[in-house]
Amino acid sequence: MPHVVCLRPLHPDAMERLRAEPGVTVTMLDPVTPETLAEPMKTAEAIIVRATKIDRAFLDNAPMLRICARHGVGYDAVDVGALTERGIPLTVTPDANAVSVAEHALMLMLTTARRTLDYDRNTKALDWGAKASLRTLDLAGLTVLVVGFGRIGGRVARLCAAFGMDVLVHDPYIPQNTIKGAGFKPVKVLQEGLAAADIVTTHCPSNTETRAMVNAAFFAAMKPGAAYINTARGTLVDEAALTNALKSGHLGAVGLDVFWEEPVTTKLPFLDFPNVVVTPHSAAATEQSTRRMGLSCAESIISLFKGQLDPDVVINKEVLRGNA
Repeated sequence: MPHVVCLRPLHPDAMERLRAEPGVTVTMLDPVTPETLAEPMKTAEAIIVRATKIDRAFLDNAPMLRICARHGVGYDAVDVGALTERGIPLTVTPDANAVSVAEHALMLMLTTARRTLDYDRNTKALDWGAKASLRTLDLAGLTVLVVGFGRIGGRVARLCAAFGMDVLVHDPYIPQNTIKGAGFKPVKVLQEGLAAADIVTTHCPSNTETRAMVNAAFFAAMKPGAAYINTARGTLVDEAALTNALKSGHLGAVGLDVFWEEPVTTKLPFLDFPNVVVTPHSAAATEQSTRRMGLSCAESIISLFKGQLDPDVVINKEVLRGNA
């Protein structure tokens, strides 16, 4: 059994699961710096990664590494090709955070539709009562376009339907009949869905096809006054185009949990708009989700060293064939 290095704290139940396995040793690093990494990575056979960049330079200092377990589903900061060259599987936690991120997307919809932050601020200042200047909306009866119908997008669609929304779905990789069978309206042409929706929410991975897909043309195709929600990846969005769409008044509201560069260390222009609600990439950080993700990582590592790794959690499945 391996020496596991956790790059940032792990849920206590996940730490307990690892330490309960005979022969496993665990090192938890916080903070993660070149200095704190230097010694543990010499003997690390498994790592659990949250936000640390895993590139060739990192891997050069990890000669014994046999598995990289991602604490979450996105792996933008991981050089999958470099791992594959070494025969190292990259695992994710595909089901662990879906409900948490989906609920967060609904929270952003509700917060923007009901102007929650404005009314919170007013009420605390003893400025009582509904304001005509603060236009609020019911979600029921609105049309939402869910872009991306994976585990999270599918849950968002179901939650929106439960609120009485008309749910459109655009995903070029999902058969139209699958979307229909789930009870939603498939939209083959993205622009048609954008023009019809009161709220657009994106649930796509960040890759060469989707990077900056939410650009000036995307916003221009949206219905005037519609809201945009993003809990997926910040690199889906051209932030300059987002700012311009807010300045022009074309966008009615925005809710973001993710940004092009994270952490956000400078004041981005769109943060000053009162109809923008933001959170710090915290959608998956609920108590339950953190526990599920930690335990999923622990099980992947233990399973690998027992020769029982589940292929469904592995991104670079070709390494499994190579190790067969």
